[in-house]
Amino acid sequence: MPYLPNPRRYQDMQYRRCGRSGLRLPAVSLGLWHNFGHVDVLENCRQILHLAFDAGITHFDLANNYGPPPGSAEENFGRILREDFSGYRDQLVISTKAGYYMWEGPYGEWGSKKYLVSSLGQSLKRMGLDYVDIFYHHRPDPDTPLEETMSALDLIVRQGKALYVGISNYRKEEAEEAIRILRELGTPCLIHQPNYSMFDRWVEGGLLDLLDREGVGCIPFSPLQQGLLTDRYLQGIPEDSRAAKPHGFLKKNQLTEGRLQQIRRLDALARERGQSLAQMALAWILRDERITSVLVGASRPEQLADSLKCLDNLVFSESGLQQIEQILE
Repeated sequence: MPYLPNPRRYQDMQYRRCGRSGLRLPAVSLGLWHNFGHVDVLENCRQILHLAFDAGITHFDLANNYGPPPGSAEENFGRILREDFSGYRDQLVISTKAGYYMWEGPYGEWGSKKYLVSSLGQSLKRMGLDYVDIFYHHRPDPDTPLEETMSALDLIVRQGKALYVGISNYRKEEAEEAIRILRELGTPCLIHQPNYSMFDRWVEGGLLDLLDREGVGCIPFSPLQQGLLTDRYLQGIPEDSRAAKPHGFLKKNQLTEGRLQQIRRLDALARERGQSLAQMALAWILRDERITSVLVGASRPEQLADSLKCLDNLVFSESGLQQIEQILE
């Protein structure tokens, strides 16, 4: 039977305006990193995407190198998009990125105009799309002038290959300059995608204030610190977890006894709130009005369903926030 989305999906999701733009994003967006490649089961990917859209998630985030192998997440997403979502393209916000290594030779990574334009062309072919809604530069390039990289983003919008552009992994000073250049070119920076979680709070050192002041959205990735801020590791490392995968980015040596003690204390606090640890960690980020959306990943539909319940309780008392600070210290 063909996929028929939940008719109530837009009533069950919160949507937030992205900076000063006219675009609204779901409070929870789905990242297709590391669980949608050719090494994964396609039917599982399909079920995750169905559940996401049924819950009102309209924003799906990819990158040229997502997989593994690199590019395969876009290929799998493109296949499911054609087979199940072909009539819903205008209800979706699809983003991709370029900046990391993708092919041999001097034009296969970083931030040159040659690389960015070529990479997006490849991404569009893999997904079977004429355009993406958001195209990001994935990481700063220390050797390419920022003016060249930002002019490439401007060119891509003018060519009709992307509706909006953003940046990812840019520190405050780099982001400030990129935002200025894009504004002068006439293609405003829509959004910044930094890593941000209870265990990695560098964005609080001025970046969030900058984005708020400049009217740029913020969509943190790795809000669960690649699974550390869940109940998956309370009793050790499960065989099907990211830390157990040879291609996973989360390594066993990150699970120190001190870190495990923090996770267990946070888990106990979450249960007092009537939430899972993952739900509390996501709610803790979304409590900040400067955050547009939070990117979650999922290896199973059940994981995504659990994360979505964070929206049931985004309110923290002062004493609750103080308890979290004490644990994180």
